[in-house]
Amino acid sequence: MNSFLYNRQLGSISPQALANAQNHRLLQALSLAPDVHFARHKPTKTTGDDAATASDRQQRSVAHVAGVNSIVVDRFEGRYLLSGGADSSVAIWDLEVSHSNGGDIVHLPLGHVTRTATTESLGITQVSFYPFDSLAFLTSGYDRTLKLFSSETLKVSASFDLGSTVFSHSTSIVASHLLVACASQHPTVRLMDLRSGSGTHSLAGHSGSVLCVAWHPKNENILASGATDGTCRLWDVRRSASSLGVLDMEDSIEITGYDGRGTGARRRERGKAHAGAVNGLAWTEDGQFVVTNGRDERMRVWDMVNGANTLANFGPSLKNPHSTVLTPLIVPSHLSPCGSETIYYPNPTEVLGFDMHSGQMSKRFRVPGLQKAQLTGGTVRNMNNRTTSLAWRAHNVEMYSAHADGTIRCWQPRTWEDDVDEQTRGTQEDSGEDDALERKRKRDELESIVTDLTKRRVTYT
Repeated sequence: MNSFLYNRQLGSISPQALANAQNHRLLQALSLAPDVHFARHKPTKTTGDDAATASDRQQRSVAHVAGVNSIVVDRFEGRYLLSGGADSSVAIWDLEVSHSNGGDIVHLPLGHVTRTATTESLGITQVSFYPFDSLAFLTSGYDRTLKLFSSETLKVSASFDLGSTVFSHSTSIVASHLLVACASQHPTVRLMDLRSGSGTHSLAGHSGSVLCVAWHPKNENILASGATDGTCRLWDVRRSASSLGVLDMEDSIEITGYDGRGTGARRRERGKAHAGAVNGLAWTEDGQFVVTNGRDERMRVWDMVNGANTLANFGPSLKNPHSTVLTPLIVPSHLSPCGSETIYYPNPTEVLGFDMHSGQMSKRFRVPGLQKAQLTGGTVRNMNNRTTSLAWRAHNVEMYSAHADGTIRCWQPRTWEDDVDEQTRGTQEDSGEDDALERKRKRDELESIVTDLTKRRVTYT
């Protein structure tokens, strides 16, 4: 970094090149921030971890008692975090307001609703902010509804009953329409219109339950969906026959279609993206690539210019034993060098970082406190060790992860300068304590001398 600063002073590199280098350096230094906690109530003040009780330590680290199913950070300010619990609770957190407790940073919710389901405490599957401001947010869940909430009052503004479990939903950030795509147990993608307050139409084509949906980041009419039948479909919501085709994991040479010459490439209806259910789907910022992951414990990257599988191999470390939605997180492109975007995958007990195009693992974030996964017959026996959701904080180099044990963890850059600062502060604190002890010793000696000189000495014989 010193060489970059020197070259910047000489004018041999641009300010943007210096910013890119610093951003990439901070991204590589990302690590767990153990002193950042999310708690439902303000914990009791303590002088340190040794003096804190076990219940207090648990109180200051649990955001939702039954587990956190989904989190999201608003993309406008990067200040507010929204979380949805497995007990249908919802909380909004201000990331810029915190409380100090024994050296720890504790975030308390700005607002909290203990129960959003009308019949039972059925868990929330996904939360998201309104696409154009953070004054409203959407939730979907096992109560078969899609709800629109006010962020200020946490009251339901509109509710859509879909008649089946809603696994996930998606809104377009560039659209003039207010359509919400919903993935549910029904084998069609349901489109709900927030403007009219009713459903518009359904996109039929999957032969199994739809698990995940995502709108194109640049085209307001293009939608992608993944289902339990192992297919990933593309849709154009303007057309009567909306299906544009499917992604085929066998197609990796950019020769799509059935005649070997690319004819009918966008009308391909045969082929699967994964050998198991597709439960994760994410677009890159420019819409050039789509990342999918499935129950076959594979993650694939697709070139959306021609729909080809790029054959990026992410190795055998990926675990995906559950049918719940598990969306990978693609880091903003300006934080990585061109052509080597970073993607994070929520693995049980850890978060894995990869180069999106080469598949090479760059980071393995171990989550302390989570018990090691116990695999028996391909299933995880311990349900509390799962990483359920990842969220990136806009305008910052920070990542947040949600876990089934009810915690939300913060991941921040930690560079060698931070280590030097901590060592310097520790040395200063130690030297300060020594100086205080020395002053106390001298003061006691002086008081003893003054006492001997001013008081009459008593001699015992």
